[in-house]
Amino acid sequence: MAALLLRSANGGIRCLTKGPAFITTTTTATSSSFGFGLLTKLRRSYSTTISQDLLNKKVQVYQSTSKDPYLNLSIEHHLLQHSHPDSYVLFLYINDPCVVIGRNQNPWLEVNLPALQEAEDIKLVRRRSGGGTVFHDHGNVNWSVICPPAVFDRDRHAEMVVRALKDLGVTTAKVNERHDIVIAGDGRGNGKDLFKVSGSAYKLTRLRSLHHGTCLLNSPRLKNIGKFLRSPGEPYIKARGVESVRSPIRNVDINTDEFTKGVVDEFLAMYQEQFGEDVKVERVGEEVKDMGNIRKGMDELTSIPWIYGQTPQFTFSSRPTEDDPRERPALDLDVQSDFNIEFTLRHGEVQTANVSGLKYEGPAMDEDLYDGMASQALAKGSDDESPLKLYEIQDWVTVLKSATAGQAFKVSDSSLNSISEWLNKVFPGNHFR
Repeated sequence: MAALLLRSANGGIRCLTKGPAFITTTTTATSSSFGFGLLTKLRRSYSTTISQDLLNKKVQVYQSTSKDPYLNLSIEHHLLQHSHPDSYVLFLYINDPCVVIGRNQNPWLEVNLPALQEAEDIKLVRRRSGGGTVFHDHGNVNWSVICPPAVFDRDRHAEMVVRALKDLGVTTAKVNERHDIVIAGDGRGNGKDLFKVSGSAYKLTRLRSLHHGTCLLNSPRLKNIGKFLRSPGEPYIKARGVESVRSPIRNVDINTDEFTKGVVDEFLAMYQEQFGEDVKVERVGEEVKDMGNIRKGMDELTSIPWIYGQTPQFTFSSRPTEDDPRERPALDLDVQSDFNIEFTLRHGEVQTANVSGLKYEGPAMDEDLYDGMASQALAKGSDDESPLKLYEIQDWVTVLKSATAGQAFKVSDSSLNSISEWLNKVFPGNHFR
């Protein structure tokens, strides 16, 4: 293997290393401050790959220069899968605005999809770890720690972040019984009400344990987060997956660079001296997106079957049922007084359907028979009897029309339009980006 060393304009050393399988480009430098702008007392490193030599180090720190949530979560997954089983890894990143749901959550229940559609600049992401729904933007720093399962503890690295916050003057920060990080008042002795500033989620494998969270530092969208997390479908959906626990939130009012430096310092205090390694912060970002595993991870995270098709089984009903006796909001629809529509869905596909109380147009009106035929058609889906996929529906007018296609009867236009308008708000199409 040959190496060429060049001195860069900023005084660092640029190393071009050519190996049998790939070429890597690495730049190192030293600067006087640390964060997502500059790094303190630690050498920076930029690479087009994350080499196995790096992944084999006992202590590793990575910082993303990208704000692409799909890329950052794919880098994180690569570190989880390929770092040495006995290593300790810290990964820090900031994402562009996005709503991130947990691995076993329901986007139609957790997220206001029409509001995301209107916002246009907010992505929807399903991560690979469990836990609840969170909002990311440039005022959040996401921290992730990967360690051996033998030393994993749900509070261990949350306490690490708490120590960093306290060193920055947030004296009331603590980890609560749900393993979230909370502060009293403004975090500096003013006020007693508790606010959540960082949640936690986990992914545990046989060889590795991942704990990550997002800390609200200075999010400019704090007041608007709620509207993206209130689904219009919530009154009608009963889910088997994990539902989010809503908590009061607030910004910590700390600069992202200061927080990043504080977390890195605490992480190194825990592990660097223990293993006696010279740790440098590895900068990763857009340049590593074409690594095989990372590209594969991005392709998965951005796919519609992953975002929506991974949804656990749930039921939807416009009226109270034995399993879900909650009262439903009154519906202003042009239907019969006994109108009801029910679905059972698994992985976003309709398993069973039951429709009653529609208004029809046609000869010899046998509404019960028509309801049964429409229900059967919705449950069957297309002519080849493949299930109707909720995430492929762009307009419910088309779906409801197809349920009576080829029959001597049809759903009346007024009934069809009013039901479709309501269902399009609950299960909107054209919001996939």
